[in-house]
Amino acid sequence: MSVRKVTADVRVHFESLTDPRRGEVTYPLMNVVVMTLCAVVSGADDFVGIAAWSRKNQTWLARYLDMSAGVPSHDRFNAIFAVLNPREFETCLLSWITALHEITSGQVIAIDGKTLRRSYDAASSKSAIHMVSAWATANHISLRQVVVDAKSNEITAIPKLLNLLDISGAMVTIDAMGCQTEIVETIVSKKADCCIAVKKNQPTLYAAIEQHFDELIETDFADAKVRRTATAERGHGREEQRYYAICPVPKSVKTLLRWNKVRAIGMATNITVRDGKEHTEIRYYILTRYVSGKRFAEAVRSHWGIENSLHWQLDVTFREDDCRVRKGNSDTNLSVIRRFALSMLKNEKSEKLGIKNKRLLAAWDNEYLAKVLFR
Repeated sequence: MSVRKVTADVRVHFESLTDPRRGEVTYPLMNVVVMTLCAVVSGADDFVGIAAWSRKNQTWLARYLDMSAGVPSHDRFNAIFAVLNPREFETCLLSWITALHEITSGQVIAIDGKTLRRSYDAASSKSAIHMVSAWATANHISLRQVVVDAKSNEITAIPKLLNLLDISGAMVTIDAMGCQTEIVETIVSKKADCCIAVKKNQPTLYAAIEQHFDELIETDFADAKVRRTATAERGHGREEQRYYAICPVPKSVKTLLRWNKVRAIGMATNITVRDGKEHTEIRYYILTRYVSGKRFAEAVRSHWGIENSLHWQLDVTFREDDCRVRKGNSDTNLSVIRRFALSMLKNEKSEKLGIKNKRLLAAWDNEYLAKVLFR
């Protein structure tokens, strides 16, 4: 792909991004965005690192950008991202990455929240940012995220996030915080299905589902309309056996009458043996479709991808919890960039390396960096 075509292609995705600066600007907004994403992919974790990386790689950047104005200071990077609209910015980045990597239809989309711990600022009484993200588990792409209002919680943020997404045909998975009738109805209205965990924050519903499966287990599921599957794994010094069972909503569970979009209930049992000790964990779910046992198991297992593939990587590899960027929208926008940098690195398959070493390789090899960003 030629340098000219690459530059033109990237600009198309950022045409709708509003430059919030007033008057004559020194540094083109496109330059600031591309420099930042390149630097974060290559290992920079804050604006000081972003500015330093950009200065060291100015000659390479000039292959794609008009670098006649040079590189902004780290304070200028911070000031620009502080006033940049996060939703517009995320839309442009999503347009870019989905042009490179088509999102698989019908896949599991996991929704979960994460707190940016160092975004708390005692001096200005600014609360730590808590974000709810949507993660395409098959493609490893961050689809959207919304900031939870300081005086609210994930229950109000999830519907806002869903309204930003095209989830038609997908299976949406959410933890117990999302076990709300309004959220289920929103998902179904967008022509999608959901698999939502049920815990004791819904005590009556939890107790009814638990009792129903206890009765089925007592009879070893004899004469029961149920679909089951099981998996077994061994590694890292432990053995794990997982059993999944899903059945249509039983008439005996009267609590589900007000959940009129729910069509099935499920149980996932995880038995882990480590150092000779056995630990059993049972989780319950509601679903809007009576799917196969295999599909139910896939939904349950895939949900943990947002913890392992997204949140864990952001904390360990991108050191998100250590980042002290707090000015205006800077923390939110930098969080958006990290998520898309991670998605791009995960979708680059030519090197069989972990994310940490892919970032190192991108820092060492500009051609590999170009492959991550443009191919």
